[in-house]
Amino acid sequence: MSSRRSWKHQEFVAHGSKVTCAALGKKSGRVLATGGEDMKVNMWSVDKPNCIMSLSGHQTPIACVRFGPNEDLVVAGSQSGSLKVWDLNQAKIVRTLTGHKAAVKSLDFFPYGEYLASAAVDSLVKLWDLRRKGCIMTYQGHSGPVNSLKFSPDARWLVSASDDTTVRLWDLSAGKELRQFSGHYGPVNQIEYHPSEYLLASGSNDRTVNFWDLEKFALVSASEAATAQVRAILFHPDGEVLFSATQDYLHVFSWEPSRTHDTLVVGWGKVADIAISQDELLGISYQQGSVQVHVVDLKQVAPFGVPPPPTRGNASNVAAVSPEPQRPIRRPPTGTRRNFVRSASTATK
Repeated sequence: MSSRRSWKHQEFVAHGSKVTCAALGKKSGRVLATGGEDMKVNMWSVDKPNCIMSLSGHQTPIACVRFGPNEDLVVAGSQSGSLKVWDLNQAKIVRTLTGHKAAVKSLDFFPYGEYLASAAVDSLVKLWDLRRKGCIMTYQGHSGPVNSLKFSPDARWLVSASDDTTVRLWDLSAGKELRQFSGHYGPVNQIEYHPSEYLLASGSNDRTVNFWDLEKFALVSASEAATAQVRAILFHPDGEVLFSATQDYLHVFSWEPSRTHDTLVVGWGKVADIAISQDELLGISYQQGSVQVHVVDLKQVAPFGVPPPPTRGNASNVAAVSPEPQRPIRRPPTGTRRNFVRSASTATK
């Protein structure tokens, strides 16, 4: 068996000008959308070198892109603040939304129904009804650009993270802020809900990941500080660990207690997104007009498998601090935290 744990899977020119953003479809982990200064959104299939669809309509460079939960829709926000939603089956724009006064930084589709959330450099978070074709709520509270936002798995909450170092939880039914989390010492770049538990993770420029209990609204733990800012985070689908990507490393964390299971030297650079497809973790990075797709073999990453011993042949992707060999963990339920209950609730009452 190969001792490689991570490698560059493919590299291709994605746009005729600079790439400005990229996102993976989280359902399959095998589709990719890129946005560019050329004002286009290009669609790609991992493993295939050619663009499968090019979408146009924006009048300014693309700033942010996101797939719908079923990967049949894609939304892109522009540098000027406008949003456009495309139906990928029909390859056409189905909604154009305007309201932000600055570049869009983050987007997310509601788990159930026709809603969309957006966040921008203007410090605002907006909720859109795609049927009414308009903004139905604007959440104000952040004092800096909002870098990330996510709907909760049960569709009750929206969470946002900002350059102002805070994470804010918004109650969708009440239309107001429910809680503010303060604990980072730099801009918060990424937030991610646990797939089942009332738990939230936030990754920051301060090089740490914080884990927040959403029932007690309290800090559970914080990761060890990495060597650079946290660019992307993702819980494993079974909820046992969280992956945290920086420019050069991929860390594998658990939170009760705080523990680093593995650290891989990956050298991804400006990593834009990560996703899991079967036993592989994919990382997407970009530079100038090119996009790189990187792969990590999770069967050789602790705690899911035993990492190979360091050798001259694989020294570039062994752990920076080699973990002790261990069996896959099965973290027992804490008994103190509820699980998300998924229901087709609406975003507003």
